[in-house]
Amino acid sequence: MSTKVSDHVLQRLREWGVETVFGYPGDGINGLLAAWGRAEDRPRFIQSRHEEMSAFQAVGYAKFSGRLGVCAATSGPGAIHLLNGLYDAKLDHVPVLAIVGQTHRTAMGGSYQQEVDLHTLFKDVASDFVETVTVPEQLPNVLDRAIRTAYARRSPTAVIIPGDVQELEYSAPTHDFKMVPSSLDRSAWTAVPSQDSIERAAEILNAGDKVAILVGQGAAGAREEVHRIAQLLGAGVAKALLGKDVLSDELPYVTGSIGLLGTRASYELMRDCDTLLTIGSSFPYSQFLPEFGKARAVQIDIDPHMVGMRYPYEVNLVGDAKETLQRLIPRLESDRGREWYETVCDNVKHWREVMERRAQLDADPINPEYVARALDPLLPDNAIVTSDSGSTANWYARHVTMRGDMRGSLSGTLATMGCGVPYAIGAKFAHPDRPVVALVGDGAMQMNGLAELITAAKYADRWEDRRLVVGVWNNHDLNQVTWEMRAMEGAPSFLPSQELPDVQYAAFARSLGLTGVRVEKPEDVEAGWRAGLEADGPAVIEFLTDPAVPPIPPHATWEQMEATAASILKGDTDRGSMIRQGFKAKVQEFLPHRDKK
Repeated sequence: MSTKVSDHVLQRLREWGVETVFGYPGDGINGLLAAWGRAEDRPRFIQSRHEEMSAFQAVGYAKFSGRLGVCAATSGPGAIHLLNGLYDAKLDHVPVLAIVGQTHRTAMGGSYQQEVDLHTLFKDVASDFVETVTVPEQLPNVLDRAIRTAYARRSPTAVIIPGDVQELEYSAPTHDFKMVPSSLDRSAWTAVPSQDSIERAAEILNAGDKVAILVGQGAAGAREEVHRIAQLLGAGVAKALLGKDVLSDELPYVTGSIGLLGTRASYELMRDCDTLLTIGSSFPYSQFLPEFGKARAVQIDIDPHMVGMRYPYEVNLVGDAKETLQRLIPRLESDRGREWYETVCDNVKHWREVMERRAQLDADPINPEYVARALDPLLPDNAIVTSDSGSTANWYARHVTMRGDMRGSLSGTLATMGCGVPYAIGAKFAHPDRPVVALVGDGAMQMNGLAELITAAKYADRWEDRRLVVGVWNNHDLNQVTWEMRAMEGAPSFLPSQELPDVQYAAFARSLGLTGVRVEKPEDVEAGWRAGLEADGPAVIEFLTDPAVPPIPPHATWEQMEATAASILKGDTDRGSMIRQGFKAKVQEFLPHRDKK
């Protein structure tokens, strides 16, 4: 039997070690779908409810496996739907390949049904590599380059295959003029900085008395080295959200997340340090870094295009974090005082006490911080945690303690809503033997999560550990934007845009044959989480939470929060009056550093 182009696409993916493709069918990829049938579903085709979810699942798979995520979609609307998930991959530097159908070559340029200029569509999101296969001999080189580029640049790439090309008999490129042969091997490689730059970086770090370290996802493979350099320098370590699982939060010098969703201890670390070492992070908010001119700084990043940004670094070390730190550590001096280190540890201890107090405060009906706090000690040490964007990201950042082999991620730079549940599904296919927990707000759940529960129900039998727990913070409000309006715009909540309809999330889960628990009282929160973690299959645990609990930024002052309270007092709706009632006292209770200068 002859091999078609579509058959060779799947064969080449298998040769690259691709085991899973997340997609949605359509006639633009009918040739590929038929090939999947002939290949007995190798690699596995995982059907989402929407192409955007396929892209998110590919991103989640890539983030938690360290391998290429692959998604597939039909021409026209299917290709368009991939964009948001692919932009998430682009901005978070994740290797993802999109395989997309296109109308037949004979119809191109004829305003044919579902004909979209896919090169123009993808030229930004897949700017590192996007190409259309027009003849069979072109295929191996295009597909191989797309995969190599995705890995090397840690970016999304796209291969477009018209429907009629998928059906052509495959023939390999020949040893002829204007043919481009290809090969499969992708040997490991490591970038390291020059010896001179290592020496200059060591000089700066050795001169510092109050060293702060900021780690991002680029430091994930250098856990031991980051721990060692922090000990040598007597430094505190703050974590960008994408680097939350780089180090255990149980270490006394780890100050936790940084930025608007960060901790007071991280804010103090950056405010008071005299030296900054950034490892594998492009954290964008420079106002949370030391004041310009106050601290000397060194950066380590594997991507030369990402160095020198965010802060006036004196030395930019371009190289792999692990290899670079291994070369840097022997040149560091350890004979420095302990006062700074002890101050950092005291600040961390104090912050954790404040977070514990905040989680125990009364709210109506349930304190959203308590929901995350109650989950924290119940998480298995091998759990994978995903968070959606919104106010739940605050509670993920501040209350979930990374420890053991736990992993965690969210949409970092794009900060898109709707990724939490599809990320979790991607994580389950990357690690079918590990429990996964998704933390999701009701807005994100209504946007994407409900439909993807169908996907979770469909594939749960394929997972060795069937636990996929979706925790939903149900407060009938697009809460993060509501608070941003109050804090940044000085305006009360605009209810027509912010108020959400009440949806029975747990009941919907039960209608799919999943576990569904609705928690309406604080005393039932822990039992709700336990029910989800003990379930033999996917579960939705829905918590009715108070929208009036403020996600106060770590640098907030009481004066700023009074201004926020004043903005709410402008509102006169019934629901607004409920939130306003006793608001000033509530903000004062929740202000994280009310007892500190």
